[in-house]
Amino acid sequence: MIIRNGQVFQEDGTFRREDIYIDGNHRITDSEDKVTDKTEINAEGLLVIPGLVDIHSHGAYGYDFSDGDAEGLKEILRYEKRSGITSYCPTSMTLPRERLEKIFNSINDAGTGEDMAAVRGINMEGPFLDPKKKGAHVEEWICRPDAEYFRELNRLSGNRVKLVTLAPNMDGAMEFIREVHDEVCISLGHTGAGYDCSAEAMKLGAHHLTHLYNAMPPLAHREPGLIGAAVDDPQCMAELICDGYHIHPSAVRIAFRLFGPERMILISDSMRAVGMEDGEYELGGQKVIMKNRKATLEDGTLAGSATNLFDCMRKAVEFEIPVDQAVFAATRNPAKSIGIYDQVGSIRPGKEADLLLVTEDLELKKVI
Repeated sequence: MIIRNGQVFQEDGTFRREDIYIDGNHRITDSEDKVTDKTEINAEGLLVIPGLVDIHSHGAYGYDFSDGDAEGLKEILRYEKRSGITSYCPTSMTLPRERLEKIFNSINDAGTGEDMAAVRGINMEGPFLDPKKKGAHVEEWICRPDAEYFRELNRLSGNRVKLVTLAPNMDGAMEFIREVHDEVCISLGHTGAGYDCSAEAMKLGAHHLTHLYNAMPPLAHREPGLIGAAVDDPQCMAELICDGYHIHPSAVRIAFRLFGPERMILISDSMRAVGMEDGEYELGGQKVIMKNRKATLEDGTLAGSATNLFDCMRKAVEFEIPVDQAVFAATRNPAKSIGIYDQVGSIRPGKEADLLLVTEDLELKKVI
């Protein structure tokens, strides 16, 4: 396949008019001579950006990864692909161990398909959380950080776990970081940890934040907390739910200024209601009510989002984040955070030809 005349997003954040050549293995190549399928797409007047990478999403289109149903996961992956998300990390919830074992094992039967986003790993959100900052997780299933528990779930999944959320203020958390930080990206979150505790965790090797601002203490001038420690750690990358409900537009702009365009990661944190009508749904064993794209528990607690990552990226631009920074936060940065930037996240020869054709207003026209 050949894509001609598009304004192609470059690794330096600029757009340049050029042709893209795709070989028979769905990889970008540097020569038209290496293209076997000579089908041409005219991208005149369109931007060409990398396929999006969502590293934190629980579900979509009526299904949830925590259902433990491979057929349901396939439907999620189909929805994500047609929505512009080509790389995906299904994300678990805090649930009983026997259920988590079934869920993590189910990913082995999801398979692949041209109409599906590629599973790039699992995001393990829970059960190693702080009950006081549990958010939409069920407190009775929260437990002490346990390296062997994590390793067993990882083994059942075929060693696909890329991220694990950890509350660093819980007993055993520092030992957990010491033991597994070379095996998985440890993401700090769902915690009431202060600055010193958080900074210690980062020094031990935890360099990621689970949904910045949400389920953590606020940044205060005398108690900077987890957020202050993360800003101070140049290796720490921070997830951000930019659905228009979780975070005020000003706080979104502040986050991008604090962390810079290299360290911000847009996520959807979507649950099964995304792509569906208003109504009642379920997340982590609790009833969720969605109204006007806002998902909450019965007590009003936000329960994930009902927005996909592509729409979160558009919302970031609506909130005055520069287009290049928003695209990086939905492509390059998440890919780097889980170690797959050599495969996806930018447009260059040798990488997967995961491409989106969009208008200048970021309206999705075609997924390659």
